[in-house]
Amino acid sequence: MATPRRNRPLVALRALQELVRDPDDLPQVFRIIDALPGRSLERILARTRRSDAGRRLLAARPDLGARLSDRAALAALPPDTLGGAYFELTERAKISAQGIVDASIAAGDAAPAPTDPEVEWVGNRMRDTHDLWHVVTGYQTDVIGELALLAFTFAQAPHLGIGLIVGFGYLQQFPQVNQHIRKGYRRGRRAAWLPAVAWEALLDQPLDAVRVQLGIDEIPVYEPIPSAALRSGQVALRFGASA
Repeated sequence: MATPRRNRPLVALRALQELVRDPDDLPQVFRIIDALPGRSLERILARTRRSDAGRRLLAARPDLGARLSDRAALAALPPDTLGGAYFELTERAKISAQGIVDASIAAGDAAPAPTDPEVEWVGNRMRDTHDLWHVVTGYQTDVIGELALLAFTFAQAPHLGIGLIVGFGYLQQFPQVNQHIRKGYRRGRRAAWLPAVAWEALLDQPLDAVRVQLGIDEIPVYEPIPSAALRSGQVALRFGASA
């Protein structure tokens, strides 16, 4: 049996302070998540084992990150497919599957890596699918979109670190932000369980059909808040005594 990883709340809070200073500092997000692991990955693994689709995934343990790093293959897909829409999102946001991996590695000092290879695969899978979840849910990579998607993710697979980030965002009491956080959570509760989805088989499928298959509805329409608005002070965040 794998040794449980312990929570490091002080590490998480320091990382949250750094994230408030620079919302684009992606390693801090992973540092928060790694510092408050709880038993989230173990619970995801247990639920994955309870379905035929999940057991097939665990038997194969495909490397989704490698598929999403094949930019030429993604660019060749029609723009109305899941893979084509993912490619357009990453091009527009100037992000990549490898960039997310690099950010998670940069944050690797927060907690020891899982010792169970299946738990480690689940963690990597959750990391690698994050931007696919952006595509299917319709949330952009701005402040509202990230917080709403994290609320969606928390509804699907509760995690202390994700809860900390979403809770901090909610406490800022921006009405538009809070509205989408609440809606994101409700959407996550209604949707199919995404951690056991075989995304590799869906990349060349029409995005609208994928959304129907996964029970994703009510694609949100909102005015994005870019992270630059936080850095410039146009939108102010409060953290403890520095509020």
